[in-house]
Amino acid sequence: MQTPEKHALLKAYIHKLIPDMDEELWQQFAGKLVVRNIKKGEVVLKPGEVCNHVSYINHGLLRSYYMVDGKELIASFFHEDCYFSDYESFLSRKPAVMYSDALEATEIVDINFDDLQELYEMSPVCERVGRLVAEELFVHLSNRNSSFLLDSPERRYARFLDECEPIVQRIPQYMIASYLGITPEALSRIRSRMSRKAKPFAAIDSGQ
Repeated sequence: MQTPEKHALLKAYIHKLIPDMDEELWQQFAGKLVVRNIKKGEVVLKPGEVCNHVSYINHGLLRSYYMVDGKELIASFFHEDCYFSDYESFLSRKPAVMYSDALEATEIVDINFDDLQELYEMSPVCERVGRLVAEELFVHLSNRNSSFLLDSPERRYARFLDECEPIVQRIPQYMIASYLGITPEALSRIRSRMSRKAKPFAAIDSGQ
């Protein structure tokens, strides 16, 4: 069922990006939106399928990953108040090479490719929304790539904790290790070292 309440979080998000979007234009935009509920474990996209949607996550948790020699190599996590898409497939109209599935029961708000192009043609404000969302997704990908090239595994983990603090406790450690490009054993050692470093500061703060 499509209700204004299901679109409220997305509306607030867009108004942060484009404060001058008027109500009439929002209603035209909202008319293209479809709310979708995804069960935990359900596959949203798989290799060979073209990604036809950009989706805003109302609540829940998704991931994207490659399968290489029978192993999952996790590329991204997507959680509340952010966008999800296989943007390369969405823009190029070519088949995806990654899987995407739900780690939790998830509610998303979709807009499909054709409807989005129609909105772009209709209004420069809608086109600006699309550009800003694309820039946000690009910056995320660029930061991840540079981190793999420049940062130590420990630094990558520290950045993950900073950037993904709301969802850290909701993701199994072996998936975090895969996302960081390390083994679960290496992640365990990193966590142990970070814990030991933090203890002296905790003792100082507590006056011990």
